[in-house]
Amino acid sequence: MLAGFIQQLNSLAVPEEFLIRLTFYIVAGLTIFFAFRIVISRNIFHSAIFLALALIGVAAVYLYLDAEFLAVVQILIYVGAVVTLFIFAIMLTEKMHDRTIRQANKGVLTSAIVALALFYILINVIEKGAWRESAARDGGLRELGRSLMSTYALPFEVMSLLLLVALVGAIVIGKTGKE
Repeated sequence: MLAGFIQQLNSLAVPEEFLIRLTFYIVAGLTIFFAFRIVISRNIFHSAIFLALALIGVAAVYLYLDAEFLAVVQILIYVGAVVTLFIFAIMLTEKMHDRTIRQANKGVLTSAIVALALFYILINVIEKGAWRESAARDGGLRELGRSLMSTYALPFEVMSLLLLVALVGAIVIGKTGKE
């Protein structure tokens, strides 16, 4: 089906750059939509699913930036590990759907102002940055691998140990009182 659609677009002489931009805007729009749904969803499990979808969208944006390693790491660590940990914690938590739990945020205006300020700062940083030039100049994936296994080996191992402790802690907290 997709191959037929691509052939049809090629027969219409649609420029390839237009297709790349169009798919980027679709992916970015879906990522923003899922991020918005994380915030407004009243069901915490649905928020976790929307978080996974938003993080997959971020990985797709990394692919557009020719950062394949970051896209794979995004999928493996954040979607594969962190969101899975969130879902386990949600499933192991008792009384998650209790009606007495307050589910409304009273700081909506403050949160909106902070979010808009951060968005403004982010847009300014993106517009003024020379992203492509710095990524090509830094040596890419090979240099990143060398620095992770030499200069940053200890912080890398500490982070993996910290993630392991968090996972064991979540399991212990989830099992407490169920015996």
